[in-house]
Amino acid sequence: MSTVLVTGGAGFVGSHLVDALLARGERVRVLDNLDPLAHPDGTKPEHLSSDADFLQGDLADKSAVERALEDVDRVFHLGGAVGNGESMMNVRRAVDANSGGTATLIEAVLERRDRVRRLVVASSMVVYGEGTYRCAEHGEVQPGVRPLEQLRRREWESRCPHDGEPVEFVPAREDHGLRPISVYGITKRDQEELALVLGGAYGFEAVALRYLNVYGPRQALGNPYTGVAAIFAARILSGRRPLVFEDGGQIRDLVHVSDVVRATLAAMDSAGAPGHAINVAAGRRIEIGELARSLAQELGRPDLEPELPGEFRAGDIRHCLADTSRARELLGFEAQTELADGLPELAEWVGSQTVTERGDEAVAEMRARNLVG
Repeated sequence: MSTVLVTGGAGFVGSHLVDALLARGERVRVLDNLDPLAHPDGTKPEHLSSDADFLQGDLADKSAVERALEDVDRVFHLGGAVGNGESMMNVRRAVDANSGGTATLIEAVLERRDRVRRLVVASSMVVYGEGTYRCAEHGEVQPGVRPLEQLRRREWESRCPHDGEPVEFVPAREDHGLRPISVYGITKRDQEELALVLGGAYGFEAVALRYLNVYGPRQALGNPYTGVAAIFAARILSGRRPLVFEDGGQIRDLVHVSDVVRATLAAMDSAGAPGHAINVAAGRRIEIGELARSLAQELGRPDLEPELPGEFRAGDIRHCLADTSRARELLGFEAQTELADGLPELAEWVGSQTVTERGDEAVAEMRARNLVG
């Protein structure tokens, strides 16, 4: 019987994927280094099924990767370092874990490409950077990173790079240019392009999935650089007002972890998916300030209104909403879980956790490095 490998399988999305694979009768192996940011006590989490073969090891360790690939015919690559803010302070760590770790994994896959049928790589919305906008005069434009001088004036919205006029945000399509503005974004672009380029060159099947803002049970609540829903929930649970940068009007596209797992499984099975990058999202918008208020309501603390200091963080993007046409076409995927159902579930899970909230510590460290202004 063949084995499916899930790198990062002890983490948030990875552990849910492991559960789904086991439920399908697969034999599953997990390779995870139990990064302290996601696993503060350094031990295998209780939520990881004991039915999975667990190997603790680092993607940068060739021997660990080779052990993990024994008898494997499919690989889901979800392992790596996460977080825009974390990557801007620990550059080499992010590059080694994401770009370097993926290179090590793919080299080992190439040596076994007669047996490894497909590689599915978890990428991210951050590869789009500030994304694409529509200008009344110039059509679709990519403004790039917002100038520091503009942010210091507290002018948050992107402008046309040709005439400086206001522009309208366009949902991100996979054919839009990739212009990441954080180290994390650069490394996620590296991960997907390494897989797709080498897959094409060597003739093995590779798929890259650009996850939007994933939320749900098992998010690392103690990691101040994890998903925005988890960061807000951890702060509210600690009796603190959720800290919102800029003006709270940033648009995000939240997709439930159960939907992400369905799309990820489909990417392994779909005949049309290899060679493509595919958005995995709900295609529905919510403003960050609204999300903070909704979570406070669900957690029984409607009194904890968002804290809006009017600051910004280097590496943050203004808006991100996905066009999901390609996922429907190639994967037959459409998100099913509405925020009205997913947020209460997240709140219920968060309420059962013991959390050490480290948001202030993280922001102080970024402020000391002039990454918050």
